[in-house]
Amino acid sequence: MDNRNLLLAVVLSGLLILGWDVGMRYFYPQASLSAPMAASDPAAKAPSQGAPGTVKPAADLGGDPAPARKVDLTAALASPERVAIDTPRLAGSINLVGARIDDIVLKDYRQTVKKGSGPVRLFAPESTPDQYFAEFGFVTNGVRQPSDARWQADGGKLTPTSPVTLTRTDADGITYRIRLTVDKDYMITAEQTAVNAGTTAATVQPFAFIKRTSANAGLSTWTAHTGPIFAADDVASYEVSYKCGWTLLSTCYGLTEDKLHKIPGKADWLGFTDQYWFAALVPGAAAASADFRKVGDELFRADVLYAPITLPAGKAVTRATRLFSGAKESALLDRYEDSGIAKFGLAITWGWFWFFEKPFLWLLRTLNSVVGNFGVAIILLTVIIRGLMFPVAQRQFASMAQMKAVQPKMKAIQERFKDDKQRQQQEIMKLYKEEKVNPLAGCLPMVIQIPVFFALYKVLVLAIEMRHEPFVLWIKDLSAPDPAHILNLFGLLPFVVPEHSFLAIGPLAVLLGITMFLTFKLNPSTMDPVQQQMFSFMPWILMFVMAPFAAGLLIYWVTSNLLTLAQQTYLYSRHPQLKAANVKAKEEEERKKPAKG
Repeated sequence: MDNRNLLLAVVLSGLLILGWDVGMRYFYPQASLSAPMAASDPAAKAPSQGAPGTVKPAADLGGDPAPARKVDLTAALASPERVAIDTPRLAGSINLVGARIDDIVLKDYRQTVKKGSGPVRLFAPESTPDQYFAEFGFVTNGVRQPSDARWQADGGKLTPTSPVTLTRTDADGITYRIRLTVDKDYMITAEQTAVNAGTTAATVQPFAFIKRTSANAGLSTWTAHTGPIFAADDVASYEVSYKCGWTLLSTCYGLTEDKLHKIPGKADWLGFTDQYWFAALVPGAAAASADFRKVGDELFRADVLYAPITLPAGKAVTRATRLFSGAKESALLDRYEDSGIAKFGLAITWGWFWFFEKPFLWLLRTLNSVVGNFGVAIILLTVIIRGLMFPVAQRQFASMAQMKAVQPKMKAIQERFKDDKQRQQQEIMKLYKEEKVNPLAGCLPMVIQIPVFFALYKVLVLAIEMRHEPFVLWIKDLSAPDPAHILNLFGLLPFVVPEHSFLAIGPLAVLLGITMFLTFKLNPSTMDPVQQQMFSFMPWILMFVMAPFAAGLLIYWVTSNLLTLAQQTYLYSRHPQLKAANVKAKEEEERKKPAKG
């Protein structure tokens, strides 16, 4: 019987490991960072020109014309029709063809941990492999102004102290101006003005959109949303995705399937998010519609279109829209929220346990400022958390000691009333009351620790402060999996272990398995032999399951396990009857094994 159970446990463990890997790859496919860019939907045509003076409001911005060809990034940025952007944290340029901000790099962040790696590129011109850009323009008399229109600039560089104004005039005498300003961080403000110098009234609608490819989009998981994101009527929403897969207790609107998602109510902001990067439009106070749409193969757009304004001859109208394009730094997003952008801090998907997560992040930053190493800061944070949870652990062990003390009486009751289950339960509850034992007290501490662990996990996954932060020796990035792989002897054997695979077992994962096995062995045993066999495999199953997780999280868990071992040793010294009972139970198990063979 034991051999059959052991074989069953091994088979189930293997299926769990394989199922986890296959399931994660199926439900959360990793986007290729170098996937070729397909052409836009050829059915998306540019609108035809309307007659001058015709009042013909547009319902929305419609699709985009298909690009003629793929474009090389270097060639696109070499165009002379560009105005430079230079701030303390941003560099790039404005494309005077189409009034597009399509060249943004982040000065403070590198692409990889390798020396000499260039800065992270967020925006890239249309038709390049990683196209991602913002455009500002006007719909006049129901016709969207051409995206290839040439604009004139009154300055050669956009900086926090030198705005740039783009200007063009159409055939009907309407002059369009876009005044661009930028702060010292990541926010650009576009003031769009239309001046009607013609002889007849015109209907004008300023607009702005962000367009991007999903080919280089980050991995969307059940803990961290990536893709379309917005806030409307003071509520943040993560329900829109490029393509809906498996969801947990939530609604999903997939743009690949639905093509269009109109944002209900007044949009506070909308855009696209990745794990660490974020681009969003923040409409002004004037009435505007907002939506997400699919405009081509792996191409998506976030639109803001202001309500039509009838502009008599000689009159002007101005609408202001802000564009955020930068890193998801929690403190910075919160400052923008404090300045009036509703729920902007929720561009980071903190989730239900934000009241744990934000203090954890603050404490991590503080500890790092003291020790100068985020890995050490994680270890210190773990010590602090376990210290705060120590009274809870004491209560758990005291409860287990009480349960051990009454177990002989419980067994006597079970034997006496084995044929009367109802009476058996009544007598056991009476025993609990007489001995002042709470059977749930031992479970409560475990339940309390679940949100704490989950909150810290999300902090390590979402906080950009962890990105590219080294620990010691081979661990150069706490936000990435352990790069050392034991199965190919750290690269000595001639095969490559797939990243984000359960086979990517590193030293941290092995330490996790060993320390967890030791904590299980030290725990009081109240399970039957089959359960014990299953639990004896759990540390090694979790070793494989947790191997692809961020190194910072594994450091936390290994440290937590070591502290648990020290804590259990100390608490056993406080409750010798529990230790004695546990040793006796293990001895009985060993004596029974040969008899069953």
